[in-house]
Amino acid sequence: MKTPKSLEPLVRDGLVDEVIRPLKSGKEAAVYVVLSEGEIRCAKVYKEANKRGFHKQSLYQEGRKVRNTRQARAMEKNTSFGRKQQEEVWQNAEVDALYRLAAAGVRVPQPYNFVEGVLLMELVTDEHGSAAPRLNDLVLTREEAIEYHGILIKEVVRMLCAGIVHGDLSEFNVLVDAHGPVIIDLPQAVDAAANNNAPGMLERDVNNMAAYFGRFAPELLATSYGKEIWKIYESGNLTPDVKLTGHFKSSNKQADVHSIMREINDARDDAIRRKYEHED
Repeated sequence: MKTPKSLEPLVRDGLVDEVIRPLKSGKEAAVYVVLSEGEIRCAKVYKEANKRGFHKQSLYQEGRKVRNTRQARAMEKNTSFGRKQQEEVWQNAEVDALYRLAAAGVRVPQPYNFVEGVLLMELVTDEHGSAAPRLNDLVLTREEAIEYHGILIKEVVRMLCAGIVHGDLSEFNVLVDAHGPVIIDLPQAVDAAANNNAPGMLERDVNNMAAYFGRFAPELLATSYGKEIWKIYESGNLTPDVKLTGHFKSSNKQADVHSIMREINDARDDAIRRKYEHED
């Protein structure tokens, strides 16, 4: 295929040998399958802020590091330079999160390079070598739902141990390869210690997982892993091997089911909207 303009610098620099085909395109980014260093990988090309569909960014930007006071002032004043810097911080959030999480053993695509708004990373594939499906594309048995839910709760814990909350975790941001779930799409990832919204985001991420897997295993709707995980994190005792119960002392199981469904409505609407954007 013809090389997209956004990937031409990487081809010139020898970082990409060949652009094979488009993989998906949404409001936030376009993803291509490429040949790089003799391996099939993917290239995520971030779109300009005015072409993105993701909103409520201010909640995610709290606590993100900027290079200097000039950059911070420009971002606060929303000047053209400030908007450019804000975009750079937004893109770097995913790149930094991927490197940190991969190093911590979280199942995310392995990042390889980030050049001029393009992220080169591992192409997650199924057992046949094709691009892995999203969790939302699968029909699960009760046993599979319980297994995958347990795996993802452990991944959420491992992420938090690395100081990161996904912030937008749903069935649309999880791929399933031959070995199980892989977490993707992290431009909205937040620093757990620096963002005051982190506890609520963590709970929403966990509730999203309970709501989705609860379609196949309804008993998962009564769990309260989010509150339990955050309480242990705040106590300083959270480790990747922590034993969780799925319950929280102040919670009431009957009330939890309704509360969970209320809390995820906004996130669910956002996730469904992004699904259709990717399919456009």
